[in-house]
Amino acid sequence: MFFWILITVYGWFQIREESNPTLKTVTIGFQAGDEFDIAKSRGKFATKMEKKGYKVKFKEFQNGAAMMQALATGNIDYARVGDTPPVSALAAGTKLTYVAAGGTKEKGSGIVVKKNSGINSMADLKGKRVAYTKGTSSQYMVLRALKTAGLGINDIKWVNLDQDAAAVAYSKNKVDAWANWDPTVAQVEITENSKLLVNGQQAGAVNRSFIVSPSKFAKNHQSLSKLVIKYGEQDMHWANTHHKQVIKLMTKELKLSKKVVTLEIERRTFGIYKMNDKYVKEEQEIADMFYQSGVLNKQATVAKHVDYLK
Repeated sequence: MFFWILITVYGWFQIREESNPTLKTVTIGFQAGDEFDIAKSRGKFATKMEKKGYKVKFKEFQNGAAMMQALATGNIDYARVGDTPPVSALAAGTKLTYVAAGGTKEKGSGIVVKKNSGINSMADLKGKRVAYTKGTSSQYMVLRALKTAGLGINDIKWVNLDQDAAAVAYSKNKVDAWANWDPTVAQVEITENSKLLVNGQQAGAVNRSFIVSPSKFAKNHQSLSKLVIKYGEQDMHWANTHHKQVIKLMTKELKLSKKVVTLEIERRTFGIYKMNDKYVKEEQEIADMFYQSGVLNKQATVAKHVDYLK
């Protein structure tokens, strides 16, 4: 009897294995704590997509610049990324298309400093070492903050570091400030005796999420993109109205303290929407500033790379 039960169970798994190849794999790039991290952890997004014939594969990246490289080489089909990396990628010649916009984390992004550093305003950053990651929203954040404070690009010492290296440098006081975003900012505020010197809202940097795709893929998969937006927005609506559950989910997923995750979630707005002129204008402002500041040697025209998915 036991033998026949084993045979039956084995046969069921065989059927499942044989049916899986009929699903079309869709690879989505994401970063820790972002919209698709929540969707992945909750599980409903993948289930809904599977019913439509798609197997979702989530791939995590440390920052948007790395994600854009993966997108350019065709290793991912969609990238949930910050507002700056796509602009840099476009200027570098990457053929990408904006298919959706997300929520903002302007209150959880900015420049952090130690509370005992004596740095209490942007003016106090003159001559100081500021860590950032080239090609990410942290670079734009610093540019915007400097401009808002009436300071020039050369008024600070720019220190380009990846996330891990910047974390070490900041912890050991090798840099005086660090431009970053949640959940890292929340963690630094709580565990490194730090404060946000200026956040995105104050600097005029919205720090909105975007979903981009290789242009050829986007053109040939508009129906799929609509599903990604539809099911993604359902998860984001849930996230905005169920903070306690999201905090519990992300505390486990991110392996951070509940206090850190709570700070991040309570000051963030989640969403996934179809593109419109407002979002295009926000991106173009970044492209213009990067070009005018010499960060990019080529002007990117965002409107030429948008699918409004009517």
